[in-house]
Amino acid sequence: MPKICYIPKKFGVTPTKIISLANEIIVEYMRKGYSLTIRQLYYQFIARDLFPDDWVNKEGKKNCGENYTKLQGLISTARIAGLVDWNAIVDRTRSMEKNSHWLKPSDILKSTVTNYAIDKWANQPHYVEVWVEKNALAGVLSGPCSGLDVPFFACVGYTSQSAMWEASQRLVQKIGLGKEVHIIHLGDHDPSGIDMSRDIKERLQLFTGGRVHVLRVALNMPQIEMYNPPPNPAKETDARYASYREKFGDTSWELDALSPEVLVDIVNRAVLMFRDEKLWEESLELERRGRLTLETLVAEFPVVVDFLKSKRAADKATKDGF
Repeated sequence: MPKICYIPKKFGVTPTKIISLANEIIVEYMRKGYSLTIRQLYYQFIARDLFPDDWVNKEGKKNCGENYTKLQGLISTARIAGLVDWNAIVDRTRSMEKNSHWLKPSDILKSTVTNYAIDKWANQPHYVEVWVEKNALAGVLSGPCSGLDVPFFACVGYTSQSAMWEASQRLVQKIGLGKEVHIIHLGDHDPSGIDMSRDIKERLQLFTGGRVHVLRVALNMPQIEMYNPPPNPAKETDARYASYREKFGDTSWELDALSPEVLVDIVNRAVLMFRDEKLWEESLELERRGRLTLETLVAEFPVVVDFLKSKRAADKATKDGF
């Protein structure tokens, strides 16, 4: 866990306590294999009521923009001071792309053994994709989706027309193969977050002729009642506020506030509704056999290279008349 001090700093009693609590949450998450965004860390503070009692806004609430900004600034300074692990807090909105490299040809063959996978839904009657409103949750859900062998798509708010049309063409191909196609959608429970599920359904119906099923699995009222995530006032400036208020009142809830375990469980249960386990096991066995073939190839690679070199030398000798 790299805690690197670049600028030493002494903190007061309250900031020190908050940093300590943040580190406890960080360790808890890292033990379970998760990293955190600053937003997720903030919601853990809200859900566990960890902010000091005097950290309230004019309305007497701790769940407010001021506290998010204060926590963000404190954690940033604490990292510089070497008190918070640099690997623990991630920014999932920014990433770098680079080419892959190998020291020698055999290394790329070894990588194929690990990376080799077949489409384990190819023989399934259903095709499933998981769509999530926020890119910040990619670090929580992309891994489980990979294990389930289903595509994961971060919509980043309302999906653009181009991305929606491209998705529809991909889904139409699956429909053409005789598949029942399902989009599992997760979003905030606020005016726009609720409306995004409607928007996805309507535009996919338009582009696919109504042949795609859209299932909103979170965030829904039964989950809010069960897990009690911290509430927020719904944005009155949202164009969809009036219709939202008629159905749900003036309170909203964010998907980020649910724990990673809960989110993963929701996705797992939704995907497994459509998976034939017998066909899944058949695909796993086929994939295992493929990996064994590749492992054999890797093991015999030096022999194959020596054989090809000797054959090339023999062919050259024959060509030269020796």
